[in-house]
Amino acid sequence: MLEIKTNEAESSAKIIVVGVGGAGNNAVNRMIDEKIGGVEFIGINTDRQALKLCKASTPLQIGEKLTKGLGAGAQPEVGEKAAEESADDIQKAIQGADMVFVTCGMGGGTGTGAAPVVAKIAKDMGILTVGVVTKPFKFEARARMSNALSGIEKLKNSVDTLIVIPNDKLLEIVDRRTTMPEALKKADEVLQQAVQGITDLINLPALINLDFADVQTVMTNKGIAHIGIGRAKGDDKALEAVKQAVASPLLETTITGASHVIINISGDITLMDANDAASYVQDLAGDSANIIFGAMYDDTYTDEASITVIATGLDTNASAVTPGKIMPSFSYPTGGTNSQTLTKPATGEVRLTGTPPVTPRPITGIQRPRTPESSVEEKSIKIPEFLQKNRK
Repeated sequence: MLEIKTNEAESSAKIIVVGVGGAGNNAVNRMIDEKIGGVEFIGINTDRQALKLCKASTPLQIGEKLTKGLGAGAQPEVGEKAAEESADDIQKAIQGADMVFVTCGMGGGTGTGAAPVVAKIAKDMGILTVGVVTKPFKFEARARMSNALSGIEKLKNSVDTLIVIPNDKLLEIVDRRTTMPEALKKADEVLQQAVQGITDLINLPALINLDFADVQTVMTNKGIAHIGIGRAKGDDKALEAVKQAVASPLLETTITGASHVIINISGDITLMDANDAASYVQDLAGDSANIIFGAMYDDTYTDEASITVIATGLDTNASAVTPGKIMPSFSYPTGGTNSQTLTKPATGEVRLTGTPPVTPRPITGIQRPRTPESSVEEKSIKIPEFLQKNRK
């Protein structure tokens, strides 16, 4: 069932990104360099020297007594004990947050061991907790992959939702001239898109408003998640943008059969654009999915649409999104007696080059979310008849 939010009350939330270990610290640095607004950053490490390179406003060295600031030595159990030793400091650092992203590269010592501890602390504090992690390349040591899989399982049990990025997916979207830093930056863009997409839909005013309560509904205790952002121009901009968002080439997930989905569309959009995007996602997720729709009109993006899709409650046994396999055909009226048929793209058409880079939108004046008053009536309606008539 499609739910359209009509509540005009503004809401903002305190969002913190916590980068754990070397890869997590690097991800935080890249987001800071991109000037992502509306969030705070914390860098956590057992290695004192490495932590000095982290640009987060709150650097936190953990396990000083255990590691003497020399790192975890690629031993997850050391990273775990270091985080447990510094649990009070971690709790103080994230105090007051409404949402925490915990990011790390799985397989090493600090990230693999400490990230689940950090996440559990946040979740036990009642904070919406999302994990965004990478899996090692297959060419890396077998022990590293074993550590990563164990760490991912522990983290999955400590977060509300989890996004996993297999590094091997990078090999599918880069060429031989792509440097290692450039390739790893592509993986960090998934985290960047997740944070940017959520902060935008929470904090920016919209025609059809989404708020933090919607994010909580979709992401609390939902397991593996899918998130993507797409951007396109032209007559079919909304349809092409939502295809990009659904096909996120670095993820193994698909929104097919998702129980909860948020669609947020922005840009120079029309009513038909909104219908195209919502109908496409509804057909993939299924009629039983709880789909929450938001729209923000921005005429500074001439003939361009940007769409964020967040899907949870996924069927983890489903295969990864492959446009040639799951993209159905649609037929929409074009204003005349004939209709234009949009057929499914050939497999492999949607590649990373088609996924737009995130355009940072610094946000100022972030406030704590207001507690809804009993006099405010949250209204949600099913998709109107005039929209239903345009669905084929």
